[in-house]
Amino acid sequence: MILPGATIGMIGGGQLGRMFVIAAKYLGYRVIVLEPGPDSPAGQVADEQIVAEYDDATALAIFAERCDVITTEFENIPAHVLESLSATCPVRPSAQALGKTQDRIVEKDFIRECGLLPVPYGAIRTRSDVATAIDAIEFPAILKTARFGYDGKGQITVNTPDEVVEAYHAHNSADCVLEQRIDLACEVSVVLARNERGETQCFPVSENLHRDGILYQSIVPARVDESIAKAAQTAAKHIANQLDYVGVLAVEFFVTKQDALLVNEIAPRTHNSGHFTIDACVTSQFEQQVRTVCNLPFGDTRLLSPVVMTNLLGDLWGDSQPDWQHVFNSPATKLHLYGKASARAGRKMGHYCTLADSVEAAQAEANTIFTALSE
Repeated sequence: MILPGATIGMIGGGQLGRMFVIAAKYLGYRVIVLEPGPDSPAGQVADEQIVAEYDDATALAIFAERCDVITTEFENIPAHVLESLSATCPVRPSAQALGKTQDRIVEKDFIRECGLLPVPYGAIRTRSDVATAIDAIEFPAILKTARFGYDGKGQITVNTPDEVVEAYHAHNSADCVLEQRIDLACEVSVVLARNERGETQCFPVSENLHRDGILYQSIVPARVDESIAKAAQTAAKHIANQLDYVGVLAVEFFVTKQDALLVNEIAPRTHNSGHFTIDACVTSQFEQQVRTVCNLPFGDTRLLSPVVMTNLLGDLWGDSQPDWQHVFNSPATKLHLYGKASARAGRKMGHYCTLADSVEAAQAEANTIFTALSE
């Protein structure tokens, strides 16, 4: 076990890193953040931030030498960087595990290899792949870049073969996945932790509502049949085992109107849909990440209260901050701001969690607050 007083390295300085650092500091650890942007959300609360690019060999060598274990807040770190770090310091999750999730084509092929159902898709790596990809799906569909897309970025809706070709060129002929658009009942996600001994522990299943491709609210417990929730947790555990994963991982699912469970995406990190755990569970996803990468026993993941987590995007800011009094007037609502210097449309600036006796009551209160903040 890596005990309090040790130093944890965090690669990435965004809000996920920030909330991890806060959890680690509460437990008595030192944290060094490696992030190229100065005054990052995570760096603001860490013991130290090394301001360097993720592939800066000199900075990485110093970073690895000073840390007892290293973890990550996002998946698009070059695999060779994690490999080089692991020669000096334990890195959790591993480069091999992240490698399966950095490319949507590789990820979807892996999901199939796990015996699970991805969204119907076709892979496009060259112009000649377009016809084969079209044969694998039904329109309407979405053309997504295979790498670096998130929160609706790198995605174009297509309705005809000609539109697929146009969208492919619009993506500068980068590797893409053509995904069939699914008639959904809902979207759910599972956040879990897996340790070096292969033990897993899941948080309650979250039901997720999106607006313009970005998560708007997470509702917990999810309003799905218990059989669907258990199937999602079983599938997520299987994915973690097949990856030989160590750390916290999230798996997003589509639930069709025929009650089929399709794997949408794998996120090898803590996840936006798991933010509810900070206020509504015995242990947060961020404390669980600390516990898992330090080889400590799992924390209890019990849900203490129905909860709705609502994202706060930069759209709400305008020329000034929102009127936070609308949040503070709700005694069972908890505000979390990420310390970002500037707001812009679509940028995640914070979130709030609303607790109540039922998800219906929590959502009603959360929506009332959001409407007031938007006025």
